[in-house]
Amino acid sequence: MISEKWMQIAKNNISDVYLLYGTESYFIEETLKKLKKQLSEDGEIEVIHFDLEEKNVEEVIYEADTVPFFSDKKLVIAKNAFFLKATEKGKEKVIHNTAVLEQWLQSPSPTAVTVFIAPYEKLDERKKVTKSMKQHANLIEATSLQAHDLKGWILHEVSSLGKTITDGAVNRLIEVGGTNLIHLQTELLKIATYLGEQNEIDGETVQMLLVRTLEQDVFTLGNAYITGNSSEALEIYHDLLKRKEDPLKLNALIATQVRLMIQVSHLKKKGYHAQQIANQLKVHPYRVKLLFDSPSLRNEQKLLSTLNDLATVDLQLKTLNINRDRILELFLMKK
Repeated sequence: MISEKWMQIAKNNISDVYLLYGTESYFIEETLKKLKKQLSEDGEIEVIHFDLEEKNVEEVIYEADTVPFFSDKKLVIAKNAFFLKATEKGKEKVIHNTAVLEQWLQSPSPTAVTVFIAPYEKLDERKKVTKSMKQHANLIEATSLQAHDLKGWILHEVSSLGKTITDGAVNRLIEVGGTNLIHLQTELLKIATYLGEQNEIDGETVQMLLVRTLEQDVFTLGNAYITGNSSEALEIYHDLLKRKEDPLKLNALIATQVRLMIQVSHLKKKGYHAQQIANQLKVHPYRVKLLFDSPSLRNEQKLLSTLNDLATVDLQLKTLNINRDRILELFLMKK
């Protein structure tokens, strides 16, 4: 568990090399914060950043092996370790000598904490360098929380801010704010600051203050259209236009949403439960949970027809020399 890894850092039980991998940026950023905080307890530390899509891994090793001037240990952060995932040969901007890295990992520098960040869904387990990294580095997996864990995380964050939150407010927070933990953390801090001495966060406060994500707006828009609520779909669409969102982009996002609904419907009919569907489709479990019992899934023909219509809208947006805002609006007005 990542909490156990953080506890070890807080106890100053810090490894020489870490590998942070996964797509949940919150866990990556929080781990880096905790390392910086712990390493700086005895004074200021050197923090050196590398982007492995621009710099060679040998430069990271050289920096890690160089003795720090101002502290006992420096923090070397190497992001975008793309050589740990499956890549198409010839597409790399930088060619890394991973054999050198494999050898170095067996005896890394004791005067540096070196953190490799691989913000990818999967690593290539067949690669020798991946096996070596997993063998010698301290692994921290930054993956999205399950639905029940997400609610638990919100309760923990609210408690750390000295507040309480109603069940309805928790659900509304996720429905409107999405599942991005960094966004939710920022919004919770804003809500707590607004409340001042008031203790409880309720659904009304969340609705009033929470900044909606584009993902959630498109989710609600698509659902409204599929269920025949054109007025709600148009209201959300006009609001998105005021926020300068591009109709072509919105159309693509709606199509992605409808495609997900079709996939969930198909797998549900096969007997898959929500968590299995989330794993199969590699999407956040809460997104599947919201769709799983939706009446919209019952009319698969309507979903397929809508996806076909969205393909036509996409072509019109790219080819017709008329008001692009109006093209998608006319589609949303259809029953």
